[in-house]
Amino acid sequence: MPVEIGYVAGGAWKRRALYAAAVLVLVFLLLPIVIIILLSFSSGRYLQFPPPGLSLQWYERFFRDPQWMTSLWLSARVSAMCTALSVVLGVLASIVLVRERFPGKTAVYVLILSPLIVPGIIIAIAVFFLFSRLHMMGSPVAMALGQAVLTLPLVVVIVSATLQGFDQRLEQAAIILGASPTRAFFHVTLPIISPGVISSALFAFLASFDELLVPLLLADPTTMTLPVRIWTSVTMQIDPTIIAVSSVLVAVALTVLVSAGALRRSRT
Repeated sequence: MPVEIGYVAGGAWKRRALYAAAVLVLVFLLLPIVIIILLSFSSGRYLQFPPPGLSLQWYERFFRDPQWMTSLWLSARVSAMCTALSVVLGVLASIVLVRERFPGKTAVYVLILSPLIVPGIIIAIAVFFLFSRLHMMGSPVAMALGQAVLTLPLVVVIVSATLQGFDQRLEQAAIILGASPTRAFFHVTLPIISPGVISSALFAFLASFDELLVPLLLADPTTMTLPVRIWTSVTMQIDPTIIAVSSVLVAVALTVLVSAGALRRSRT
């Protein structure tokens, strides 16, 4: 009996230590975000913590500045195009990689995932030389294509994992009952794997929306995405407006993730 009580007490102590470690990690991750959000409501003329008072002045300046608004909508357009391209190509690539067998399959898979391993600056420089030769500098399409190179592996990893758990006999049954392979995919396979596709699209959108290096090298003075304009504001001058912009980026990420969770719950 004493041994059993000691074992239970030891297990409870380990659980408390695990919970405490989890709380510390969570605080470590969230504290910088909380500080940025508090600073974004500061009434001071300069960045100082704690803020001397509360004000919406930096949000007002952000939403009334046409340059910031232009960069915000450009980032949204580029991210939407990048996400659409990544999801279409990623789903097609995942189907081939999961279902088909062909020589060099492993090499193709490694090649698709290489942007996750290669430093981002290397890919950005390669994209820069490519589109500079095509005279597409400053083009939102070029930015979307360049960023799709970075987001495509995310889609392939997530969708491939989803397809691994899909029972292909369901699609085969639809084909036996008279559906074409294309119709069977869109009416049977795609609805079942849609949570993975939606998750991959959201991760691709957020990764594209926050991408700096590719649009930094492809941008011109008239086409700056939001991360590029933030970078420019930080390097040229310390404008407190960037704190409000950072809070908006956090809000966008949270909104997308919460919407994804709600959408997935509604489909279950």
